[in-house]
Parts: sequence; structure tokens; C-alpha cells
Amino acid sequence: MFKILKRVLQYARPYIKYCIMGVVFAAVGVSLSLAVPVFIGEAIDRCTGKGKVDFQGLFKIVTVLGSIIAASTLFQWMMCLCTNKLAFLTIRDLRNDIFNRLERVPLRYIDSHTKGELTSRVINDTEIISDGLLQGFAQLFSGIITIIGTLIFMMTINFKIAVVVVILTPLSFVAASRITKATHDSYMKQSKLRGDMFGLAEELAGNQKLVKAFVYDKRAEERFDVVNQAYGKIGAKATFFSSMTNPTTRFVNGIIYAAVGMLGALGVIGGFSFVGAMTVGKLSSFLAYSNQYTKPFNEISGVIAEFQNAIASAQRVFSVLDVKEIDDDSDKEVLTSCDGSIKLSNVYFSYDPKVKLIQDFSLNVKPGQRIAIVGPTGCGKSTIINLLLRFYDINSGRIEISERDILDITRSSLRSNFGMVLQETWIFTGTVAENIAYGAPGATREQVIQAAKAVYAHGFIKRLPKGYDTVISEDSGLSHGQKQLICIARIMLMSPPMLILDEATSSIDLRTEQRIQKAFAKLMNGRTSFIIAHRLSTIKNSDVILVMKHGNIIEQGSHDQLMEKGGFYSELYNSQFAS
Repeated sequence: MFKILKRVLQYARPYIKYCIMGVVFAAVGVSLSLAVPVFIGEAIDRCTGKGKVDFQGLFKIVTVLGSIIAASTLFQWMMCLCTNKLAFLTIRDLRNDIFNRLERVPLRYIDSHTKGELTSRVINDTEIISDGLLQGFAQLFSGIITIIGTLIFMMTINFKIAVVVVILTPLSFVAASRITKATHDSYMKQSKLRGDMFGLAEELAGNQKLVKAFVYDKRAEERFDVVNQAYGKIGAKATFFSSMTNPTTRFVNGIIYAAVGMLGALGVIGGFSFVGAMTVGKLSSFLAYSNQYTKPFNEISGVIAEFQNAIASAQRVFSVLDVKEIDDDSDKEVLTSCDGSIKLSNVYFSYDPKVKLIQDFSLNVKPGQRIAIVGPTGCGKSTIINLLLRFYDINSGRIEISERDILDITRSSLRSNFGMVLQETWIFTGTVAENIAYGAPGATREQVIQAAKAVYAHGFIKRLPKGYDTVISEDSGLSHGQKQLICIARIMLMSPPMLILDEATSSIDLRTEQRIQKAFAKLMNGRTSFIIAHRLSTIKNSDVILVMKHGNIIEQGSHDQLMEKGGFYSELYNSQFAS
């Protein structure tokens, strides 16, 4: 717990000035508020004393009280302003770090967690840290100052009764500490389930078409209900323990207040010599201080409950920050020129050591060749692409680009020499022109338009409300085919030396596909291209077709050669065109 707290405070260190200012403003504000009962007691004594009431004196006291309360309120507001600033800036830096870390962790880590869970850590958990740790700090510090200040004032009024209060005080700490221990595990489980529920909700809500198409509505509700029920149970358990803290401390504080009132009353009437003489005004002041003294214990107990929740969230956040980043390769060679030759030698790779995938895989690709990769689902087609781009690193073997081992060149320069169009489209919120120029931010408008024309996207783009300046997103109403055309236009604009087309035309109608194939033919001319396709008619003109099964190449050759051979490829091809 202390290690987690220390790490959070390290993020707050650059903004220590706001912390210091908050502490000063809290100290002044609380000190001013502590002076209020003294003046109230004096006013009561003036009213209950013998003789006429001193209205002039009372007016002065009321004036001073008003000024003190106004000043105390002002300093309390300034304290909140500083602590909120501290919390906002600290969490901003923490959120930046966790997002940046997610950009630099191995893809294996991203694939092993749901998007909803990771999103929850970046957004929800950091907010809980802000509320529970940083902003709760203001209440904690104000409470400590109040406890110390009221104790000093009580001792100046009646030392003996103040000692009784101090003796009874540990009861609150004992009660609060025992309950706090019981809440920690519950909050940890609640924090994990919150991420699971967030991920499931995002998955089901974001795929409503599929949910409804497969009549999955009831099962979706049942799945969510299971997680929600579990979250509700653990949440109720955590709330039960945390909610016990405040009533328990209030009960103890009520006992303290009753003891003070009884002893003070005996002192006023002279019924208990141990206490000593007290006036009605001093008793009123003492009771007010006693109430102020016990109140922070209730607030602190609430802060401790939130603190437990924040610690659980902080552990989830720092678990991401503790993931080892991919190795820094800034000292490696930058691939500035590439002829498009690729060589894989005795490559072994598997996502799970227990499940074998690619074994002793070798391939020699000459510059400008078109390599098609076909095979059943799960045979390793997309895995080869992941290895070429170093999304995953091979277990053993060697991969060379232009006679350079890809482990000896920077990832960014390696990937910048590939252009990739995937089956799944990705459109970010921005203009059409910005989306097309995603990989070439310095491109001119004319270059963007030419790329769109090359893939036959110019026509539908011009029909949009603002043409190339129309703001689009994943939910902007574009068809899947239109979004795919924009993604293909990106690669047209980049014009890299090597291409990866992973089911790039699977969502395009046949007529448009024919046009795009012509555009791809121009683009692929002189460039090394990897084409992954299930629709075998699209790869008939490839120089080499690799037929994969269980991570191994079982057949290799041109379309005519493979058809003449009458093997697995021939069976796949004929099955697609069987009448």
C-alpha cells in the first residue's frame, strides 16, 4: 500500500507548490474557524451574566464573527482550488503515462486484454485515484488540523475534561482500522469486475447488429446480468464494510460528546469539584469544540474508505505501467532504402508455447514479386504478416529485408516501408482528406484527390456534404465498402516499396473490386506484395502462391502450376467455383 501511495505522490511532486499552498490555506481557514466558538461562548456569557446585556459588546462580537467566518470560507475555497489543481495535473500526467505505455508494450499484452478493460484503467481507475487519494488529501489534512486545534482550545478551557476526551478518542481509531482492513479485498475485487463489466458492455453495445442478427439479445442480457450481479454483490459487500465506518465512529463520538456535556454541566452547577468551575459560555464553547473535534474522525473514516478503493485502482493502473516495454531500438540501423527482397529462413513461432504453429518455415521473395498466401483459417497466414512487421518476434530463425536482419533495424523504419490494407476498416474522427493522408500527413490536396481517384473513391466523396472536408468517423453513416475504399486510398497515397493486402477487397462489390484490382495492379507494379485472400479469383495473377496448412507451406507455385498439380489448392479453388 505504501509503495503504491509513494508512486502516486511521485506524480504529484512537480506540482508541490499547489500542495504547499493548499496546506497553508487549509491551516489558515481551519484556524479561523476554530476561533468561532470562543466568541460564541463570550457572547453567551455576556447574555447570561448579571446586570444588563452589553449590546454594544455583542455587536462587536457579531461583527468579528462575521469577518472570521467570511475569511475562513475564502481560505477553504482557495484550499479546494489548489487541491483540485493538484489532482487534475497529477492525474493528467498519470493518464498520459499509462496511455503512452500502452503504445509501447508488446502487442501480445494488448491481445491478452479486452479493449474495455484497458480503457477502464486509463479513464475510470485514474478518476478514482483522483477522488480517493488526491482530493481526499484536502479533507484528511483539514481534519488533522481541526483535531489538533480543537484539542489545544479545549485544554485552555478545561484541561481535565480535555484529557477525558483524549482517553476516549482511540476507540474511534480502533473501530475504523478494523473495518478498513475488511474493505480492501472487496474493493480490489470490485475494481477488477468493473473492468470486466466495462469491456463486456463495450463488446455487446458496439456489435448490436451482430447481436440482433444472431438473436443473441437474451443471451447477451444473461451474460451481462451474471457480471453485473457479481459486481453488485461485491459492491454491496464493500459498501457494507465501508458504510459501517462512519456510523461506528459517530457512535463513539456521541459517547464522547455526552461525557463532555455531563461533566461540563456538573462543573457549571458546581456539582463535581474534579472538573472545576465553568461558565455556561465556556461549556458552550467546549461542546462546540468537542463536536468539531469528533467530526473529522467521521470525515477521515469516509476518506479511508475511498482511499482503499483508490489504492485498488492504483494497483491496476501501475500493473500496466510495470509491463515491460518493447526494447528501445533507436540505436539500430534505419532502413532508408529497400529493394523489396524478403527472406525467411527456418522460422519458428507460436503464440502459445504449448500450441505449435509455424515450424521451420523458409521463403525467398524476390523484389517486385506478388506473393499470395492462401489456406484455411488458423493456418498462419496473418501470423506471417505479424512477423514481417515485428508485431510479434520470432522464436527462432531469421527474417531479412533487403539482406538486413529485421532485428537489426528500427521498427519504425521497417514498418514505414510497408503499406497495409486490412479486412477491418479503421476510420478516425476527422475529415476525409485527413483520413486518406493518415500515413502521409504532408501530402497536398491534389495528391489526396489523385489517390482517391485511383481507387474509385472520388465519386462518393464528392457527393458528401462537404466533399473532402466532410468530418467522418466509424459511426458517420458510411458503408463498410466506402470506408474500405478510404483505407485503400491511404496506401495509394503512401506508395511504399512493399504492400500487404489482407482480405483488402472482401467488403467491396464485384464491380468495384474489378476496378480496384486494376488500381492495385498499377500500385503493385515493381513492388513486393503479400496478398492474403480467401477469394481465390483475386490472386490468380500472383507470381507465387503459397498454400499453408498448420503453419507450414504444403504447396507453392503459380495458379496454373497448382491447378495442374491437382492438390489442396486445386480443391480449394474448385470448391469456390463449383456449380
